[in-house]
Amino acid sequence: MFPDYYEFQHNTKIVSGRYSLENLAAELRQLGVKKPLLLSDEGLVAAGIVRQVTDAVENNGMKWAAVYTDIPRDSSLDVVNKIAVFYHEKGCDALVAVGGGSVIDTAKGAKMVLSLNVKDIRQLAGCECICRGRRIPFAAIPTTSGTGSESTLVAVIRDELRRQKLEYISYELQPDLAVLDPRTTITLPPLITAATGIDALCHAVEAFTCMQKNPVSDAYAAAAMNLIRENLIKAVRNGSDDKARLAMANASMLAGAAFSNSMVGLVHAIGHALGSVCMVPHGHAMTILLPYVMMYQYPKLNPLYAEMLVYLAGPDVYAATPEEKRGKEAIRTIMIMKRRLHRICYLPEKLREVGVTRADFDRIAQLAVDDGSMIVNPVSADKQDVLKILEKAY
Repeated sequence: MFPDYYEFQHNTKIVSGRYSLENLAAELRQLGVKKPLLLSDEGLVAAGIVRQVTDAVENNGMKWAAVYTDIPRDSSLDVVNKIAVFYHEKGCDALVAVGGGSVIDTAKGAKMVLSLNVKDIRQLAGCECICRGRRIPFAAIPTTSGTGSESTLVAVIRDELRRQKLEYISYELQPDLAVLDPRTTITLPPLITAATGIDALCHAVEAFTCMQKNPVSDAYAAAAMNLIRENLIKAVRNGSDDKARLAMANASMLAGAAFSNSMVGLVHAIGHALGSVCMVPHGHAMTILLPYVMMYQYPKLNPLYAEMLVYLAGPDVYAATPEEKRGKEAIRTIMIMKRRLHRICYLPEKLREVGVTRADFDRIAQLAVDDGSMIVNPVSADKQDVLKILEKAY
């Protein structure tokens, strides 16, 4: 059904391809940058990815004002504030984030603090309250293919004192530039490749079915599902497959742009709760939950699931499947993909495999129904419904 009204925004310029890192200096110059600050983490320093980026820029005639690599696994409010101070001390004029969702979200937080000239990011807490301030050029170079943070309007940053994650949402958080180079994901081990790939798939599926879906987000989500179907298993089996790596990087970016505009739903609501209560890695939570949430929502979303089958399984399977069975076949296709990934790299299939106990269910269910992702979910779900989903996924 065509919506009576919708909004879609994706301002990020995409530079994609092998050796696209070599264009970073030129792209930064076009943004008026002279003294960029590189943000990353020590793991990527050890893996040689940071050196790859710094060399690419320096070999093309631009110098870094500074490099900051003390970013934790979970983005932190205090680290964001430290980076803003460091940015001023070093006389920087742009941010370049090299990493996964935590690094890119940290950069988004620093951009907020710097552009709005506040001393503490806590002053900006609240949904969709971030207005346009001073221009801070911002480039993102993702090193995983899952979060889509390089094209989203969302930053999730941990408050260590309160032990909770705060969500910041604003179109001003989308990077000016995203560089997708397969060399930045080539060192990802099979398990992380699989988990982040399913995270991207979940973004696409929920973007295609949530209440704010629209023709443009559908196009992005459909393209992402196609790429994941064709390339995720290849990337997991052979991490050196440049074509599969690049395809997955693009799938993650497309899915990120899609859900930034149509939002996510029940899978993410429960997944966020699993992360908070049991510290389940996000990609693992998405992998475990996706087909079970789809089963719960099937009675209402069967037509959309049937439509997705062509993207999830390909045109031959779609054509060979009777119309009335296509929705369930879409769910079965995802279950088959899960099993294949489990056999290849032991990607978890059930909650009990990641340390969740039934004693955790009540707290998880309560947090899930209170999660903001529930707002645009197309099917209502109360605490008892979530408990039933958790039991099936156990």
